[in-house]
Amino acid sequence: MKIKAVIFDLDGVIVTTDDCHYQAWKRVADEEGITFTREVNERLRGVSRMASLEIVLEKAKKSYSDKEKIQLAERKNAYYVELIGKLTKDAILPGVERNLKQLKENGIKVAIGSSSKNTPIILKQIGLADSFDAISDGNNITKSKPEPEVFIKAADMLEIPYEECLVVEDADAGIIAGKAAGMTTLAVNKAKGGNYHYASLDDIDILSIL
Repeated sequence: MKIKAVIFDLDGVIVTTDDCHYQAWKRVADEEGITFTREVNERLRGVSRMASLEIVLEKAKKSYSDKEKIQLAERKNAYYVELIGKLTKDAILPGVERNLKQLKENGIKVAIGSSSKNTPIILKQIGLADSFDAISDGNNITKSKPEPEVFIKAADMLEIPYEECLVVEDADAGIIAGKAAGMTTLAVNKAKGGNYHYASLDDIDILSIL
């Protein structure tokens, strides 16, 4: 069936904020005396903030109450927002603008499907705030990837049947979520299990596989 909409993850697909996440989590971990490496950071890709915190706390030498966990997550987010506030258009990944232009010119709807609550800030910083027909993110979902809710809501906003949507993801959790929603999946970067796989959006014209 013809694809009528493409739903993009944000981090690692549209823009790279991996180092911002790493630096923010590292700062919190260092303050708490917790070992945190880039290898651990890789496990946080596509995972919600609170779920990410649980992974970070696996190396903690003490237990944290629910209230303390919320405070840690808020501290991390404050550090992260400070870092993404310095992003510019230069942070847009290669191939993104070309693909968005081609899709729009051919009547294909485009949306964001991200677990991040900071999606609006990031899109504004990089100049793409008005480039998508719908935005489904951490502000309007209750279940993060690998649950399919974020993609289902994006498709509902677009009023496009799930089976006519393509999800573009750079994380395994996102590919699982896209498939669970009954959508076709395009894996980029290190993500596995997609119906299609390319190193980055710079290596493909998405229009060619629709």
